[in-house]
Amino acid sequence: MTLEPGDGTATEGLLRSTEHRRLAALVAKDEATARALHAPDYELITPGGRRLSGDDYLEGVLSGTFDYEVFAPEGEIRVRLDGRLAVLRYVARIEMRMADGLDADRFWHTDVYELRDGRWLAVWSHATRIRST
Repeated sequence: MTLEPGDGTATEGLLRSTEHRRLAALVAKDEATARALHAPDYELITPGGRRLSGDDYLEGVLSGTFDYEVFAPEGEIRVRLDGRLAVLRYVARIEMRMADGLDADRFWHTDVYELRDGRWLAVWSHATRIRST
């Protein structure tokens, strides 16, 4: 489904739904869906400050290097929409199995989407671990 910018609430709902689909595709290692929802020039900034290209990130997910067991929003996904650009922000529960064990925590997650050829694509993501005080 595609919508033009300016559709307000309907577009915000579509973006939230798209983000849920993107996260589910990463957990399921659904390559076709994951690639369809990430722009070719996608980049991720990890909680550790590392920048990953979209290819490096998706290859890591598909190979099991980044093996998500859980990647789900906790509560509302907030959306800021301006024309062909949207920013999504939410707290995510992430459980990821890695070579040295399971990393499970809560993270602030920010995603930037752009409307390209009638489809909303993730172009940037940034995750920040929420530290308990």
